[in-house]
Amino acid sequence: MYSRIINFPQAKSFFLFGPRATGKTTWLQQMFPSAVHIDLLKSELYSMLLASPSRLGQMIPPDCTEPVIIDEVQRIPELLNEVHHLIEQKKFRFILTGSSARKLRARGVNLLAGRALTRFMHPLTVEELGTDFSLGSSLKFGHLPAIYSEPDPGDYLASYIRTYLREEVQQEGLTRNLQAFARFLEAASFSQGSILTISEVARECGANRKLVEQYFYILEDLLLAYRLPVFTKRARRRVISHPKFYFFDTGVYRAIRPTGPLDRPEEIEGTALETLVFQELLAVNDLYRLGYKIFYWRTSSGLEVDFVLYGEAGLIAIEVKRAAKIRSKEFRGLKAFARDYPIASLYMFYGGDRKMFIDNITLIPVKEALMELPVICQS
Repeated sequence: MYSRIINFPQAKSFFLFGPRATGKTTWLQQMFPSAVHIDLLKSELYSMLLASPSRLGQMIPPDCTEPVIIDEVQRIPELLNEVHHLIEQKKFRFILTGSSARKLRARGVNLLAGRALTRFMHPLTVEELGTDFSLGSSLKFGHLPAIYSEPDPGDYLASYIRTYLREEVQQEGLTRNLQAFARFLEAASFSQGSILTISEVARECGANRKLVEQYFYILEDLLLAYRLPVFTKRARRRVISHPKFYFFDTGVYRAIRPTGPLDRPEEIEGTALETLVFQELLAVNDLYRLGYKIFYWRTSSGLEVDFVLYGEAGLIAIEVKRAAKIRSKEFRGLKAFARDYPIASLYMFYGGDRKMFIDNITLIPVKEALMELPVICQS
């Protein structure tokens, strides 16, 4: 079991959001072994509380001093009214986990504003993996915790796609046409790390644009994917408006992405590497509470920077290259960004084995960069 890095409130209720199978329940059991644990994935308990949310108070000892953990609270949003009441009247402390923010955003989460903070759990980070981190394995299978205990990681990921990306969607009542959603997932995987054009994805999976847009919202609501916006702060050039798209984990992306004889391995590997950097940036930003907003930058003329971190801590531009040797033209995006934003710190994570400094750009071997990412983001 890996030690997770989560800066959680010591004396206050909090939400813990994250995709299924990122280890929320396991971590909570480890950290709070004596807590009152209410699992809404248990059908009998779910039915009882759905029929009468007020029964929640009857399940907690009156003199309870341990946290009360409610797993998958989004399944019964009405419970938040009772949680609110029990925090106010009984001074109980709650930890509320969720793998979907959809229902909570729509109904009731604001009732806990100021009374419960929010934390996120991501797939394992390179720092958490420690000596078990292998770049090759990470690029192929990603960082879901079960990958490191399963005898067949590929089979586990295939099961994850079936169980959590298809059946979960059906269970939440988000769509009944799983065949259409499965086709959408495959079509969306071709947009991984690329500029997202909804109409192209719709054409690829044979669905109308409005339905595909809804499917993308479902993925985001289930915390399974992100749309990365364009950085436009004080733009001096014309920039494009479309976001880029990423599934939340490299292994999940690889399991969804169909491959065939016309696919170039280096293209898929390059996208996987960019995905791995992105998921690490998300996790480090949340775990260390750095407060960055993450963007990418692309001008209408085609100059691009893969990731831009912007916040009170500073401005960081990161380009990711799989190649071991970098040609001069591959610096164009970072150099153009530096001309527009002279205060930016510039990095290129690449496939070489030597740290170098070229024209105010720091080149770092990607494995080393991933291991040093918390320091890079805080420097």
